Amino acid sequence: MMNVHSFKKWSLSVGLTTLLLGAAGCAPATQPDKAPADDLYATLPFEMEAVQRPVFPALTRSIVEYGAVADGTTLNTEAINCAISEVSAQGGGTVDIPAGLWLTGPIVLQDNVCLHLAANALVLFSDDHSLYPIINTSFEGLETRRCQSPISALGARNIAITGQGVMDGNGDSWRPVKKSKLTDAQWKKLIAQGGIVEKDVWYPSEGSFKGFSACKNFNVPEGITTPEEWNSIRDWLRPVLLSFVGCKKVLLEGVTFKNSPSWCLHPLSCEDITLDRVTVSNPWYSQNGDALDLESCNRALIQNCSFDAGDDGICIKSGKDEDGRRRGEPCQNVIIRNNVVLHGHGGFVVGSEMSGGVKNVYVDNCTFLGTDVGLRFKSTRGRGGVVENIHISRINMIDIPNEALIFNLFYGGKGPGEEDKSNIQVTEIPAVTEETPAFRDIFIKDVTARKVGRAILFNGLPEMPIRNVHMENLTITGAKDGVILNRTEGAVLKNVKVETLKGGDNLRMQEVRNVTIGDKVYEQVEQSVSVAF
Repeated sequence: MMNVHSFKKWSLSVGLTTLLLGAAGCAPATQPDKAPADDLYATLPFEMEAVQRPVFPALTRSIVEYGAVADGTTLNTEAINCAISEVSAQGGGTVDIPAGLWLTGPIVLQDNVCLHLAANALVLFSDDHSLYPIINTSFEGLETRRCQSPISALGARNIAITGQGVMDGNGDSWRPVKKSKLTDAQWKKLIAQGGIVEKDVWYPSEGSFKGFSACKNFNVPEGITTPEEWNSIRDWLRPVLLSFVGCKKVLLEGVTFKNSPSWCLHPLSCEDITLDRVTVSNPWYSQNGDALDLESCNRALIQNCSFDAGDDGICIKSGKDEDGRRRGEPCQNVIIRNNVVLHGHGGFVVGSEMSGGVKNVYVDNCTFLGTDVGLRFKSTRGRGGVVENIHISRINMIDIPNEALIFNLFYGGKGPGEEDKSNIQVTEIPAVTEETPAFRDIFIKDVTARKVGRAILFNGLPEMPIRNVHMENLTITGAKDGVILNRTEGAVLKNVKVETLKGGDNLRMQEVRNVTIGDKVYEQVEQSVSVAF
């Protein structure tokens, strides 16, 4: 653990190094800020070393020097990647993308390179899918094959993307679209482009539909083995817009990332990663259009960002099922503060791919505006993994159509008591194994929500209740439904105010142990009980 004295010495060292190497390394207007103040780490509810930020030499090269042309039609893939390779080979520095419309194929970031986008620089990734090779990678927590990402780095050290420009992933050329997410006029315009419509879903090509048809486990195809078979479903193998795997000292600052083919920002197995003043903008209809999926990373700082997504907003993951347990890398030591999430399935989300575990996460001072769910914890049998030591505070949210807070360990299905009453099947409760997910020791305080669907839902497993969730100073008004606690132990609701539109009882409990509501302790409740509090 880095103490305060050591941290001050480290901060001074970084400042002196920046002066010695030259502030031009990332352009004066967007030179990475100094590391966060000491008190951020000193006041955390867990010990965490400070997130290290990259520093770059003064060398700067423009992509124009390598033949790039900003006419929106010239393909600049070679020019941009040559600039990155040469700057990295010379010890590092900045590759500058000036104002203009730059068409390109995939960009690969290399050691000690800061890719700087000037104001009014628009990097548009080509919709020619043949430019994106099919590679071995991980998607939705499983080892599989996808097309190479528009922006990627593998095992790189000391890298950054900064500036005031925009990176557009041209995602509409890749994505299937559900009819239910468009107006009639939008749907008619979409299907007029061609493609295939099946069960009110539009697929942009025959290959895209063929890839979907090969999927049994979400979006990962099965039974595809030969290169010819993989190539035939290339259009289905939608890449994440930004894929950084196994990288250290990573900075994304100031830039807008938009219109991703699937997930937008996906750091995987990275250390010391900072997102500051980043904007993510995806259409609300974008399938799997998550804004940020931080997976199996250690030491991350996510601050001052705006996320508008077609799926989850800020999501913490660590691999799925056996693949995730085999990797065995928890997502840990994460600070998320001063962010806004607009549209999305969830504002702050853990799971459902959390098989490697999640721990030491601090979420503070964030705003959710119309996300489907506010705070969302999800998993299911087969995942395994432990989620623990999560601290959430000062969250404001409005217009949440579903839950303000949910813990659901039946993700993708329904828990006991939620089935169709005409078709209840009694099943044997499985034993606790490495495949059993666990959520425990989670602390949530100072949350205000207005106009929500259900205020709070806990939906634990019979064999693994949700344990020790402490909620303090929560005010939820304009809720259609109140609080449901199913299969939980040690939950505490202190100074929690929930006002429902229908009035009456606002809390229902079933199969709970040692639950504290205000000053009253419910030691054991088996059958469903409704109360007002």
